[in-house]
Amino acid sequence: MAERQERTVSDVVMTRIGQGVMLHHAGDREEARTRFLDLWHEIGEDGDPLQRCTLAHYMADTQDDPMDELAWDLRALSAARELTDDGPAGPEAAAAVRALYPSLQLNLAADYARLGRSEAARAHLHQARGAAVALAEDSYGDGVRAAIHRLALRLGESGPGTPGEPGPPRRPE
Repeated sequence: MAERQERTVSDVVMTRIGQGVMLHHAGDREEARTRFLDLWHEIGEDGDPLQRCTLAHYMADTQDDPMDELAWDLRALSAARELTDDGPAGPEAAAAVRALYPSLQLNLAADYARLGRSEAARAHLHQARGAAVALAEDSYGDGVRAAIHRLALRLGESGPGTPGEPGPPRRPE
């Protein structure tokens, strides 16, 4: 019974995050940011790592200041690192976050690029490329890989993930 209640609370939180994402995508950035911040205070700095990771990941996108965006992206990555297969959240949460790692690293690379910190940007771009091998061959994976490629071009890079350059082998489906 307690496990079902925890799952229900988690589902409600993730639904509320999704509602904020929809507001943001509909153009109401300020309302999305307000709702995300309220939810962040409810979850707390020590709350469920999957919820914190997801929320911080989307909260970063609503920021106007590049330093604030970086701070939220760093929170997302920090929470993601708490999730392991043998951790309290279990292998399902760890698997969900593994699918986010390329995007988390890519966002950090883009943040650092905007802030003129090209060495940090390249380091996170490299991490994004490495994590991208775990992505499925679907529209999400294709979109993240394309964004990695675009940022690599902006940073003057070539290599794995850049068309015409061999990349790491894809994970078998």
